[in-house]
Amino acid sequence: MKLSIILFTLFSIPLIYSQEAESVQRNLGHTNQNKFRQLQDEFATPNSYRTASGTPGEDYYQQKVDYVMDLELDDENTKLYGHQKITYTNNSPDALGYLWLQLDQNIRKKDSPALEKNGSGVDPILTPAQFVSTYMKEPFDGGFNIEFVRDLEGNDLDYTINMTMMRIDLPNPIPSNGQYQFQIKWWYNINNHVENRARSGYEYFPEDGNNAYVIAQFFPRLCVYNDVEGWQNMQFWGNGEFALQFGDYQVNITVPSDHLLEATGQLQNPRQVLSGLQYRRYREAQESFDKPVFVVTEEEAATKESEFSTKKSTWKFEAKNVRDFAFATSRKFIWEMQAVQIGDNKVMAVSLYPKEGNPLWEEYSTKAVVQTLKTFSEHTFDYPYPKAVSVHARNQGMEYPMICWNYGRPDENGDYSERTKYGMISVIIHEIGHNFFPMIVNSDERQWGWMDEGLDTFMQYVTEQEFGKVYPESIGELDSYPSRRGKPIDIVPYMSGDQSFLAPIMSNPENVYQLGANAYGKPATALNILRETIMGRELFDHAFKTYSQRWKFKHPTPEDFFRTMEDASAVDLDWFWRGWFYTTDYVDIGIKEVKKYGVSSTPGQNAIDLLTNYGMTLEDLPPNYSVFVVPEDEIKGEKETQKIQAVSDYISENQIDNEALKSPVHIYEISFEKPGGLVMPLIVEYTYEDGSTEKVTYPVQIWRKNDDMVYKRVISDKAIVQIKVDPDLETADIDTTNNSWPKEELKTDLDIFKENSQ
Repeated sequence: MKLSIILFTLFSIPLIYSQEAESVQRNLGHTNQNKFRQLQDEFATPNSYRTASGTPGEDYYQQKVDYVMDLELDDENTKLYGHQKITYTNNSPDALGYLWLQLDQNIRKKDSPALEKNGSGVDPILTPAQFVSTYMKEPFDGGFNIEFVRDLEGNDLDYTINMTMMRIDLPNPIPSNGQYQFQIKWWYNINNHVENRARSGYEYFPEDGNNAYVIAQFFPRLCVYNDVEGWQNMQFWGNGEFALQFGDYQVNITVPSDHLLEATGQLQNPRQVLSGLQYRRYREAQESFDKPVFVVTEEEAATKESEFSTKKSTWKFEAKNVRDFAFATSRKFIWEMQAVQIGDNKVMAVSLYPKEGNPLWEEYSTKAVVQTLKTFSEHTFDYPYPKAVSVHARNQGMEYPMICWNYGRPDENGDYSERTKYGMISVIIHEIGHNFFPMIVNSDERQWGWMDEGLDTFMQYVTEQEFGKVYPESIGELDSYPSRRGKPIDIVPYMSGDQSFLAPIMSNPENVYQLGANAYGKPATALNILRETIMGRELFDHAFKTYSQRWKFKHPTPEDFFRTMEDASAVDLDWFWRGWFYTTDYVDIGIKEVKKYGVSSTPGQNAIDLLTNYGMTLEDLPPNYSVFVVPEDEIKGEKETQKIQAVSDYISENQIDNEALKSPVHIYEISFEKPGGLVMPLIVEYTYEDGSTEKVTYPVQIWRKNDDMVYKRVISDKAIVQIKVDPDLETADIDTTNNSWPKEELKTDLDIFKENSQ
């Protein structure tokens, strides 16, 4: 013990003390709880389907499902009729005796269990509309009406419906690498999506008697079958979104002939469904890269609102390698298009909206689509589809391949607030961005909502900041685009909230209290912190792009993302994933104490106490231990700047260049505490007496051996007058009252109120 103690400098002793005291206190065995331990216990064992590096393995497979559909919209009675032929290709190594399909519309059945999934009480104050909806209206009669399920020869197939899932029992199993074809005929009543903010349905405009439809999740869709869990047949309860297979679509949609229609895929018959003038504009738009071309103007759309044609037109679309299909249709729509060059691809940026969206939509919608395609492509992969469509729908924000619904409506006079403007631009960026996550990087939204919402919200933040630079007139006198999510400080209220109402990010979307903060805000902030503070942009951007390109048109899991980010960057992030994604811990790092020291040839009480702790006295020290670093207030008769003779002798004897040495005029021992559970890099700004500052980032590993307190020694030829932890608010620290020395007197809300009242 006496020999080992002399190997340590004085300033390593506080760390040793805390560790020894901790080990004495913990006299019982325990499992490894170190926050830097690896994630092997949480992760699945790598295999030939998914490797330890986060790449698809040599045996990775995914199923293919192709659809041929004939649809007809009954606008007068708000019904949708469909007949579909499905070709299922079994690329798995397993023979499949049955198939599972999603019936999302069944969530709208009058007796759907989803209607009773939440508790309900008596609200003491309601609007008339809320009272009528809650107490007087009969439940909407929605859900699929399945007319038949048959093979292509017309033979009935046995099927069982369990809430939002339908199992089709096959006469013979589909062998590995085999195919099976069958058909389904169905219809359902279309809901008014405005009444309960449903993802799909119609909005009724009483001023002109028209409906505007945004139709999605409207047909029986095959569930995913994969190497992770076999059939992903979790019920649809409303929040957990979708897990779907890629395939090719041929879809014919019959609507009133005065309707305009946009959908997933390429329009195959524009000459048949557009007027001559519309077709010429449609062709002109294909080569317009500088501004949108109006295929249908506001004046033309307003004129059509009163026509109500009894004739019908069939719009034909084809889409390759998409995971879903959706469409929007109305006679009220204005239609504008602009070409965008993305790598070698020409992409059409499209906006579809009623006159009620103007002047806001004609000013910003297509701009937001264009910027999203450019920024997302730069950070992931070139957008591969032929178009991206933004459709205006009241109170909506929902995404499907190549098409999405977005809110943002001025008042009746065409006036709108800044909040409405930025809300509309942001939701368009967000929903168009979903084409990348999860429409192409096809994660399982039903289980891991953050894998699409969090990654998309992170990229939304990056895109919003770019939008503000490209279109400075949109932000006026602001320094940057006012993003609502992404900055570390914005997640502080959530992370500092009541733990009873928090859940880890790695939770099913149905089981969290605050889905927006949990699946959107917190993971977006975590990725922003990774990029800006922990990894740096170069390493992060390369790893993020690597993940995106590895898993485009495939089905990644959270582990595939975590592993790829580390594999492509050489940054061990297990501590970060565990803390931010698997727990509800928060960041709180502060300054506990600052001690000033001087140099003396006489031991201070701290040295005597140290030796006593190890059963030693001054006589036990070797002769050459004659330099003592002593608390400043204990130095007697000596100045801090005084050279200890033994030090001078050592320098002389070893012929050390004295000019290259600094004089330890000021010595500080700073103890940093961590009341919060999350380990994070320790970012410290030192301000000196001459007004200069120095920002130092100590690596996160500083907490690896003591999760509560660490000490840092600072030696300077200038006195320190202020110390700040996380001076630029980079880490989402929930309590900044302990971040400064000397401690700053922070104003309370009451102080500010009194000042403003004077």
